[in-house]
Amino acid sequence: MEFVKVARAAREAAAELAPLPRAAKDAALRAIADALVANSPEILEANALDVDKARESGTSEAMIDRLRLDEARIEAIAQAVRDIADLPDPVGEVVRGSTLPNGLELRQLRVPLGVIGIIYEGRPNVTVDGAALCLKSGNAVLLRGSSSAYSSNAALVKIMQAALEPTEVPSGAVQLVPGLTRDSVKELMRARGLVDVLIPRGGASLINSVVEESTVPVIETGVGNCHVYVDADADLDLAVEILLNAKAQRPSVCNAAETFLVHADVAEQFLPRALRALKEAGVTVHADPKLGVYGEVVPATEDDFFTEYLSLDIAAAVVGSLEEAVAHIRKYGSGHTDAIVTRSQGAARRFVQLVDSAAVAVNASTRFTDGGEFGFGAEIGISTQKLHARGPMGLPELTSTKWVYTGEGHLRTSTGTVIPSCGG
Repeated sequence: MEFVKVARAAREAAAELAPLPRAAKDAALRAIADALVANSPEILEANALDVDKARESGTSEAMIDRLRLDEARIEAIAQAVRDIADLPDPVGEVVRGSTLPNGLELRQLRVPLGVIGIIYEGRPNVTVDGAALCLKSGNAVLLRGSSSAYSSNAALVKIMQAALEPTEVPSGAVQLVPGLTRDSVKELMRARGLVDVLIPRGGASLINSVVEESTVPVIETGVGNCHVYVDADADLDLAVEILLNAKAQRPSVCNAAETFLVHADVAEQFLPRALRALKEAGVTVHADPKLGVYGEVVPATEDDFFTEYLSLDIAAAVVGSLEEAVAHIRKYGSGHTDAIVTRSQGAARRFVQLVDSAAVAVNASTRFTDGGEFGFGAEIGISTQKLHARGPMGLPELTSTKWVYTGEGHLRTSTGTVIPSCGG
């Protein structure tokens, strides 16, 4: 019943929050940012408990680093909240409108979704980022982070709620889902009627679990088996640079490349350069052993082509045509981001037409699929599905729409529209 209590509180807060003007929401966000910095000792104390528990349980240092907060990271989190406050408010935006032949004025307006549940792993910064994005777009939020960051998340939510108390934004609009067990996650996933949409952020297993078990509508985010296809008409020097950036610039993120495909016509020229450059960057290439004549590879299994490595590993294959590259992407890809390197406008157009992904890059790295890079200012995640939102999810993607039509006493009849006269 504790979950139902916080979910209902969020639902009530969502109704109060939805009609608030931008100035009220922005003031609340800036109050949150100031409170995070002012209460950093409390946050760091709670975070230290999580870090100590993680280390005692044998968690890897890489994962501990994602969990750990310090004063600089708290300041960065607070600045991100201020940046969100500076973004345009999507609520109330007219998506489209017209005057119908019968005189009705028709408008489609952006409105908040209502109550958004976020299920995520690891990083405590998601607690604040998610809350800030939801508040700015007029939504209440139920936050369910990993149990490994529970103390940190509880402290952050407590501070945010206290910061909201003197503002027009109800403090109940930010809620931490109570409990440390999987039962609390299940309660959130089954809260249809209390929660309007769920957004899972994390690895494939988390996302698949939420999609398969939830009765609440889900927006899938994050899993990125991204490809770089080097076309027969590619600038090979440029292709090496794009491939290196896509794979090695930051390998642990969802928009990093996990497979590269090379047209057979340029394989002999491209692969020696690419394999040498990848080796120098510390990248292990998983490929058919036959490609070993061009450089160092390890034998690949079919599973390697399905894998989101999130590490300095990449799969590779030679294809006989652009269409074969597209078929490979359709079979193994996740619909996140796929790139072509080519000097042929025809090949570029064909690739864009055939590749069914949230983002398609032409002569550019996959690493640009990001809300900040797209100019959205911030994102809640990158959606790889097709309904409601697709690609980087900024503030507009955290809204729905409603239709408003205005008449002058318009009545619909079997013969058309009637406007009753109202003269004296």
